[in-house]
Amino acid sequence: MPNVLITGCSSGFGLAIAQRFVTEGWDVVATMRTPQTELIPRSKKLKILALDVTDADSITKAIEAAGPIDVLVNNAGVGMLNVLEGVEMSKIRELFETNVFGAMAMTEAVLPQMRFRRSGVIVNVSSSVTIKPLPALSVYSASKASLNAFTESLALEAALFGVRARLILPGSAPTTGFGKNAVARMGMNIPEPYGAFVQDCLTTLRSGTEFTTPDDVADAVWRAVTETESPMKTPAGADARTWFRKAGHALA
Repeated sequence: MPNVLITGCSSGFGLAIAQRFVTEGWDVVATMRTPQTELIPRSKKLKILALDVTDADSITKAIEAAGPIDVLVNNAGVGMLNVLEGVEMSKIRELFETNVFGAMAMTEAVLPQMRFRRSGVIVNVSSSVTIKPLPALSVYSASKASLNAFTESLALEAALFGVRARLILPGSAPTTGFGKNAVARMGMNIPEPYGAFVQDCLTTLRSGTEFTTPDDVADAVWRAVTETESPMKTPAGADARTWFRKAGHALA
């Protein structure tokens, strides 16, 4: 079976993606900054490796330990809910280091072997905020828009060698703990003039009736990998699909 390497597997989308590929019988390399071997059912086809996508040495060691990689899923990401004035530039750079440069570094590390074999798939997990702009997400949206632009151009380059690049656009996923993890890591120092505004944003985000589940994202990634004619962008989740249609995009 092919070998898939997935980043950011400690929870949420990455964990569900890894579980899906294990269930399908693939050879899976599930990576995370701090390995937690109890998360995914044990399998002879599963490797769990330490990987920090912002650290070049960590990337090199993980790629060497993984063996041949047929599919790369760049899922590792950091969230941020805040207005621009509430975010220090150091935190903005930290966000881009993971969400954009981490995906670029992983792709650059894996692409040569795919190019040599003239086959492979690279799937980048972005966000539907690049379809529907939302307030208090300007920095996060900018990082995901950058990831989109990178992937779309990469797809043209990689196609020369039979390698596909695809984007997954999840919607809001309140059950994953992504928001809490983001606050714990990035902080949420809301400037006083924006306080009520941000609270209104939070209330609006939580009051929706359509959301995205980790399984929605795992299904979308599976289709992007296994369907050779899969679209460049695939929305994942009921809310993401709704936004996608309203933006004038056709659903595959």
